[in-house]
Amino acid sequence: MKHEMHIGQLICEKLAENGHSISWLAKKVYCDRSNLRKMLKNNNIHCDLLLRISTVLNYDFFAHYSSQLNSK
Repeated sequence: MKHEMHIGQLICEKLAENGHSISWLAKKVYCDRSNLRKMLKNNNIHCDLLLRISTVLNYDFFAHYSSQLNSK
C-alpha cells in the first residue's frame, strides 16, 4: 500500500504553524530531540508516538490515514 503523504513533514508543518520547535515537541513527548528529528524525516511514525504528538499538538494526525482509507 503506497502512502502519498509524509507524516513527519505534516508534523513539522503543524509545529511551524503553531510556532513550536522540534526541541519543544521532544520535551513534551518525552523523546530525545535528535531521535525525534530522525523519526520526523521518515514517512512512518510508530502509533504510540503519533498519539502522543497528536495529543500535544491537539491535532488528529490519524485522520490523514483514515481519509486515505475512505477515498479508496
